[in-house]
Amino acid sequence: MAQEKKAAQARCIIVMGVSGSGKSTVAQHLADSLDAHFIDGDDLHPADNIRKMAAGEALTDQDRVPWLARIQQHIGQSLACQQSIVVVCSALKKQYRDTFRQHTAALTFVFLDGSFDVIAQRMRARENHFMKVDMLNSQFATLERPDAFEQDVIAIDVREPVKVIVKQLESRLAFSAV
Repeated sequence: MAQEKKAAQARCIIVMGVSGSGKSTVAQHLADSLDAHFIDGDDLHPADNIRKMAAGEALTDQDRVPWLARIQQHIGQSLACQQSIVVVCSALKKQYRDTFRQHTAALTFVFLDGSFDVIAQRMRARENHFMKVDMLNSQFATLERPDAFEQDVIAIDVREPVKVIVKQLESRLAFSAV
């Protein structure tokens, strides 16, 4: 019986948004709060993708295919073990989000939404990250903001403190860890 309850509650939450929006920080805190597995999608980028981004070159849809597949593989493994998972993935285009939707039933996206200026300021403050502030224009150009038809997306303002964001998400997700 306990195993059935755990299996019914296992879900995937993808924290999405442009680089510098706070995805990794929010996702790690949310995973801790929900006692869920945590995966930072940036850690799953193929080496060629990281080299391109570090050189200031935007990724193409073709570049993202193996990366998204790696993320989906980790999601599938976690859910197969009845373990909820919180994933960091920019998921900038609807087609990327739809790819996850095709393979994951219990799925919610958290869209960390912020203005270019707010996020650029954050990016300037961080150190040792392969994505530099001069790449932010390409991130915003690629971003297809979730619309009302994407009912599995929760939009959150990035200007709130992380603790406030996580509390809002706990409430809106109506999800408790087992």
